[in-house]
Amino acid sequence: MKEGSASVRLTEGPIWKRLVAFAIPLFFGNLFQQLYNTADSLIVGNFLGSDALAAVSSSGSLIFLMVGFFNGISLGAGVVIARYFGAKDDELVQRAVHTTIAFGFVAGALLMGIGLVLAPQMLRWMGTPADVMVNSTVYFRVYFCGSIAFVLYNACVGILQSVGDSRHPLYYLIVSSALNIVLDLVFVGVFGFGVGSAALATIISQFVSAVLCLFRLCRVNEIYRVSLRRIRFDLPMMRQIIANGLPAGVQNSIISFANVVVQSNINQFGKMAVAGCGAYAKIEGFGFLPITCFALSMTTFISQNLGAKEYERAKKGAVFGVICSMVLAEIVGIVINRTAPWLIAAFSQTPEVIEFGTLQARTVTLFYCLLAFSHCVAGIMRGAGRATVPMFVMMCCWCIIRVLYITVTVHFIPQIQVVFWAYPITWTLSSVVFLFFLLRTDWVHTYDTSPGRG
Repeated sequence: MKEGSASVRLTEGPIWKRLVAFAIPLFFGNLFQQLYNTADSLIVGNFLGSDALAAVSSSGSLIFLMVGFFNGISLGAGVVIARYFGAKDDELVQRAVHTTIAFGFVAGALLMGIGLVLAPQMLRWMGTPADVMVNSTVYFRVYFCGSIAFVLYNACVGILQSVGDSRHPLYYLIVSSALNIVLDLVFVGVFGFGVGSAALATIISQFVSAVLCLFRLCRVNEIYRVSLRRIRFDLPMMRQIIANGLPAGVQNSIISFANVVVQSNINQFGKMAVAGCGAYAKIEGFGFLPITCFALSMTTFISQNLGAKEYERAKKGAVFGVICSMVLAEIVGIVINRTAPWLIAAFSQTPEVIEFGTLQARTVTLFYCLLAFSHCVAGIMRGAGRATVPMFVMMCCWCIIRVLYITVTVHFIPQIQVVFWAYPITWTLSSVVFLFFLLRTDWVHTYDTSPGRG
C-alpha cells in the first residue's frame, strides 16, 4: 500500500481489525444510502400525503428488480478486481477496471430505455392501485432517467471497495445524501412539485456521487487508476466479470421478482397497506445495514485472501464476519420490533398506515439474524468464485418457495400477515441450506487462484 493511499490489502494484519476497519465505512456508507432512499418517502409522506407515499412505495420493488441485475454484474467485477489486486497482478487489474467502467456506461443507457418504455405496463402487472398509478408512473420514469448515474456509481464503488477503499465512497454518499434531502425539501416541501420532483432530486444527487467517484478513480496514483482514453471492453476480461457477476445479477433479479410478487399481494389490500408496508421497507433498510456491510466485506476479504492463497486466513475471517453480522442484525431487529409504531408514524400519521407497517415489523424483525447468516455466506461464496451457489439457493428458497407459499396460502387465508410470514419462512430455509453447504464443502480450495490472462 502506497503512502497516503486509501486502498487496503486485506491479506495482511489482524483479521478482526482489517475487517472492522473496512466494514465501518461500509456501514456508514450504507446508512447514508438508506437516508438517501428514505428522504423521498419521508418528505413525500409528510408533505403530499398517504396517496403520494403509496405511489412512491409501489415503485420500490420494481426499481430494485431492474437496478439489481446490473448491480450484481458490478459486484462480479469487484470480485475479479479484488482477486487480481490480492495476487498483485497490475496488468489484469487495469484491464478489469476499464472494462467495468465501460460496462457501467452501456448498462446505464440500456436500463434507462427499458425503464422509460415499460414503466406503465410493469406497474400494471404488479396490480398497482388505480388511484396511485399516475403518480407511480411519473416517479418511475423520472427515476430511470438517471440510470447511467446509478449503474456507473455502483461500478465505481465496486472498484474502490474491491481494493479495500471503503472510505471514499462514504464521503461521496454523505455529500449526495445531504444534497438529496435539501433538494427534496425544496422541490416537494417549498414548491410542492409532486412525486416526480422527489425522483428528480434523487437522480441529481446520484449524478454528483457518480462524478465524484469517477474523478477519484481518474486522479488516484494506484494500479487501479482510470484513464478515460482506455475505457473500452476487453472481451476476455468481460467474460470473467460476467461469469462472476451474472449469478449475482440473476440472484438480485430473482429476489426482486419474488418481492414484486409480495408487493402485488400487498397491493390487493389497498393503498393504506401499500403506504404502511412502504414505510416499513424504508425502516427495514436501516435494519439491514449490518447485514449488507458484512456481506460486502466478506466478498472482498475472501476474494483478496484466496487470490493471495491465504486459505486459513480466509476461513477465520469468514467465521468472524458471520458471527458479527448475525449478532448486530438481531440487536437491530429487536430495537425495530419494539419501536415500530413510532418509526412508522414518522412517515404518516394515518392510523391505518401505522397499523399495517407495525404488523409487518412485528412479524419479521426478530428473524434478522437468519437473513444476516444467509447474506454473509452468500458473500463468502461469491468471494470464493462460487457465485452460482447463492444464486441457486436463493432462487429456490427466496423465489420459487416464497412465491408458491404466497400463491397457495393467501388463496385459503386472505390475510396480509400471511404475506409477511413469507420472509421469515424462506430466510430459515436458506440458512439451513447455506449452513449445510458451508460445513460439508471445501469452498476454499476449489477457488481458482491463478490470475489467468483470459
